[in-house]
Amino acid sequence: MSTTPIAGHADEGTPTGTGKVWFVGAGPGAADLLTLRAARVIGAADVVVWAASLVHADVLAHARADAEIVDSSRLPIEGVLPLYQRAAADGLTVARIHSGDPALWGAVQEQLDLCRALGLAVEIVPGVSSFTAVAAIVGRELTIPEVAQSVILTRLEGGKTPMPPGERVREFARHGTTMALFLSAARSGQAQAELLAGGYPADTPVVVAYQATWPDELVVRCALGELEATVKEHKLWKHTLFLVGPALAATGTRSHLYHPGHFHTFRRAEPAARADLRRARAGGTTPGDGRAR
Repeated sequence: MSTTPIAGHADEGTPTGTGKVWFVGAGPGAADLLTLRAARVIGAADVVVWAASLVHADVLAHARADAEIVDSSRLPIEGVLPLYQRAAADGLTVARIHSGDPALWGAVQEQLDLCRALGLAVEIVPGVSSFTAVAAIVGRELTIPEVAQSVILTRLEGGKTPMPPGERVREFARHGTTMALFLSAARSGQAQAELLAGGYPADTPVVVAYQATWPDELVVRCALGELEATVKEHKLWKHTLFLVGPALAATGTRSHLYHPGHFHTFRRAEPAARADLRRARAGGTTPGDGRAR
């Protein structure tokens, strides 16, 4: 069976000496949440492109003193294209910094297509997404055993970019699991209505996070029925994420992964605990406490 190498991938993320564009995830904001690879790539780049409207300026501390720094916040993609053309012609390395993780609402795919058409090597450096950063700030796990084992990442329909058919917040809400709702604060009333219509109870816990990990971050909790009022009270309309779902308040459950009756390659199960685990699975209870799932 033959395999095809992934185009643009370099071993261990090391910049090459030819023209190349790196799409770098800057994480949620704090410069020390960059990955080691991201910091290394920014430090090796001849040109660093960043959007002052989305990326914290502290990440530029990783750039070389002689690097060309370009703020793309006022530029359409046509304004960035000449930089990529120059990189191809002169063999330059460009670090294109995107907020969060480039895989999520990063407008990266169109740039990848342009760079490849120019013959540039491309590579993506993943970043910490704001939804995981917010979960860390509030000290919560988003996948709680027997409460929520899925996380839905989406945004409210009706914004600047149309949503594909079938991707509606109301429909996603029917799953009742954890949801991270991006790019929706400007229409908090609509978001609240769609989440309620989809089946989340009004007392479902919500975390509202503005500029997570930035110096001026604001993170507040509320019930879903108070979402619109909370957002308007704090005058939030951009750079705001909603986390919604029962996992945000759940306690008292236990993962079988660390149960003494669970075994894997590196650990043997304790016989008595293994029997307890089997009985719990057969009876629909949580091991050791008899609670129904």
